[in-house]
Amino acid sequence: MTGLGIRVQRVEMPFGDPRSWTVTDDGSVVEPAESFLAHLHAVERSPNTVKAYAHDLRDWFEFLDQHGLVWSAVRLEDVGRFVAWLRLPAGSRAENVTGLPTAASMCSESTVNRKLSAVSAFYEFQQRHGVDLGDLLVRWQRRGTGGGSWRPLLAHLGSRPERTRRIGLRADRRIPGTLDGEQVAAIMAACDRLRDRFLFTLLAESGFRVGEALGLRHSDIDAASRLVTVTPRTNDNYARAKGGGRQVPVPARVIRLYSDYLHTEYGDLDSDYVFVNLWSSPAGNPLTYPSVYDLTCRIRKRTGTMFGPHMFRHTYATELLRRGVAVEVVAKLLGHTSITTTSDTYAHLKIEDARRALVAAGWLTDEDVQR
Repeated sequence: MTGLGIRVQRVEMPFGDPRSWTVTDDGSVVEPAESFLAHLHAVERSPNTVKAYAHDLRDWFEFLDQHGLVWSAVRLEDVGRFVAWLRLPAGSRAENVTGLPTAASMCSESTVNRKLSAVSAFYEFQQRHGVDLGDLLVRWQRRGTGGGSWRPLLAHLGSRPERTRRIGLRADRRIPGTLDGEQVAAIMAACDRLRDRFLFTLLAESGFRVGEALGLRHSDIDAASRLVTVTPRTNDNYARAKGGGRQVPVPARVIRLYSDYLHTEYGDLDSDYVFVNLWSSPAGNPLTYPSVYDLTCRIRKRTGTMFGPHMFRHTYATELLRRGVAVEVVAKLLGHTSITTTSDTYAHLKIEDARRALVAAGWLTDEDVQR
């Protein structure tokens, strides 16, 4: 490999979602990366997930090429050097280029950890498929239950096999961005069309991911019971629903807005999809991710509020937890497969709840909470 032409390239797949990604070097596919990325596509990981893995593996193979390393013979020291390489400022990764101490790092701690996770998954896949990796980056380690599990990132090192070493950086917890009531109201008021207002209202009142909303069919909305069902399926607009299906109760105002949208704008249009093109071509086709992004950018300019569709989901979950809804219920409504995901994502609420409880108990005053 030359190290000058390693890049991520989009490819068309003959089955499943036609969009996928691979890693190439001067136009030739990097076979080890391709086999892993093709596997991710085959097991129906989302195109965005495959793309993210492809970019992470591109960095790994670029690092290996620059340092003259063979991907199947890496050692602990090599992974440590990879971490340092990722942290170099832009323009300093090339060989024989020294970065200034004050230059900004190329990757944050959380980004480095994500890339290490991708590399670990790549080697796990290769090991499981019989590739002889020699002095392995990962190894099979039996546990006392008789089953097995993969211990990523150099678990084989040292004379005591029960001890493991992991490589990673300490990353600050990212607090999910949320919207307050005034911001949500301003966003809704800035929507000229009922379709757009209904989309944002549905996201705010259900916690749906935007892909789950874009994949909705009319049959998924039970107006009488005020239930909306997320159904994993193949969609013409490539919208995806993560995880399994679920039902989410919504307030009556959501159903009323849906009805207004159908009677005022949707009309006699013959489509199964709830959200469709009405004022742009091709009319009647399901709304796409880029269309929602364009809509979001327009509303940002009108309101001066920097937001994304996913912030409605965070706002929904945050408000439920603040109102005392059990984390198990919130996890089910959000479609999280584990309540750990929910509790970890919204761990920032715990201190706020603790402050309110201490005020209620008379230990703190309102002034203490406002500091």
